[in-house]
Amino acid sequence: MIANMFSTFLCRKIINSRQLMSEAEMSAAEPEACSCSSSSLDVEEKCQYYGNSSSDPPTEPHPDMDMFCCHSVQDSLLSSDSRFTNYRGILNWIIILLILTHAHLFLDNFIQHGFLIDLRKVLEHLMEDNYNWPSVNLILAANMFAIAALLLERCLDKGTLSPSAGHCLHLGNLGLLTLFPAVIILYDTSISTGGAYFSLWTYTVLGLKLYSYQETNNWYRQGSVPSPGTDKCVLHETKKHIEHLTIKDLYYFLLAPTLCYQRDFPFTPRVRINVLCKTLIEMVVLTQIIVGIVQQWIEPIFQRSENSFSNMDITTRVEHLMELVAPNHFLWLMFSFLFSHSYLNFCAELLCFGDRHFYGDWWNAKTLKCFWWNWNIPLHKWCYRHLYTPLLKKRVSQKQADLLVFLMSAALCEYVIALPLHSCRLWIFFMMIFELLVDVYLGDYFKGNYGNGLVWLCFLLGPPLAVMTYFHDHYMSHHGQHPPGLSVAECLS
Repeated sequence: MIANMFSTFLCRKIINSRQLMSEAEMSAAEPEACSCSSSSLDVEEKCQYYGNSSSDPPTEPHPDMDMFCCHSVQDSLLSSDSRFTNYRGILNWIIILLILTHAHLFLDNFIQHGFLIDLRKVLEHLMEDNYNWPSVNLILAANMFAIAALLLERCLDKGTLSPSAGHCLHLGNLGLLTLFPAVIILYDTSISTGGAYFSLWTYTVLGLKLYSYQETNNWYRQGSVPSPGTDKCVLHETKKHIEHLTIKDLYYFLLAPTLCYQRDFPFTPRVRINVLCKTLIEMVVLTQIIVGIVQQWIEPIFQRSENSFSNMDITTRVEHLMELVAPNHFLWLMFSFLFSHSYLNFCAELLCFGDRHFYGDWWNAKTLKCFWWNWNIPLHKWCYRHLYTPLLKKRVSQKQADLLVFLMSAALCEYVIALPLHSCRLWIFFMMIFELLVDVYLGDYFKGNYGNGLVWLCFLLGPPLAVMTYFHDHYMSHHGQHPPGLSVAECLS
């Protein structure tokens, strides 16, 4: 009874005190009273709750004040209106779940097939002279095109060639550089698939570098660069161009981990042995992991196949693709780290090359366009410098320039993957076009974390998986009926 009277008296005091407050004070004090904050206005209000007038000296709040006000307006943490962003615990749970799930897959793989990893097969394949000498000779022959580009630049610098004639000869040199490895790979049956890949990638990188070499030297001769920020080096008009047109300067650029030429590259003060050893160990370990994934995980899936993807029915094709998603994804992640981080940093440290921005945070990309920009920074710089900017200077719209650059990239990917396998089905090209359509029509609906999820989904089921289908069909076309234990290295020879 006494408790009821006390609560009734307390409620009346609260109502009276609120009626005496002005509208402004009430609007400011009401949310604070509901949230039980410790502001001075809230303390005064609490004193009024307990019968103290404003003229009385302030007293300490009642120790049980939280029992009277324990609710406030707030959203659930997982609701869309909540600003909660700390999902670290959920991320840890997902990681542990993925580890346990794939541990089961690995265990099941070992139970069914045993231990298949054998590095000796790879080394024996690499040591076979009849498979590797053609590719080595093909790579050595690439020096002819580099020397030809240097001689043309010297003639242009001395004035013995007109700019138009020099430009035509440069384009002819680049055209031969593109056709020469393609003809050798298509008609020389002694060259292995691995050697063909290594040779074609070498010629492709050389072609991009030599194009940048001749175009940048042309900009220097004209006394300007195409746009601010394209080339950071300072132009010295009194410095002769011939000082840079040397064998040493050319081959430093060809060996440096960049596709864009400039004079006076940024350098680091010295070679750090500890960084060299660290990146070298990373390359060795990652190479072994990649070989292990291919031999232990991907090869048994290939051996269970009876037909190529082009001859499978839709259900069997989807089943095999789903089996290849996980190992193919891990393979691409390992290869990306091996090349973009370990190998390029090893080359940069060995050559004291200062610019080591080889990739961006593509894993945080919220759009496919951002992913393409950050996946391969050297290629992105080359495309922006030598394709995108010149197209804009010719009054091509930005959307058309973006489309042309993207189509060139897609065609280049199809070329370097399909040619060594003697197969051109345009699957990679059309898959990249499909990603472009996804970005255009669904990009506005998937933003933030949803956009990042769409990027990862396209990375899992996009061009990398199309590349794996090329290798699968090449394997089946050469060894559709294969003896047990036949390795992928032997099938690709």
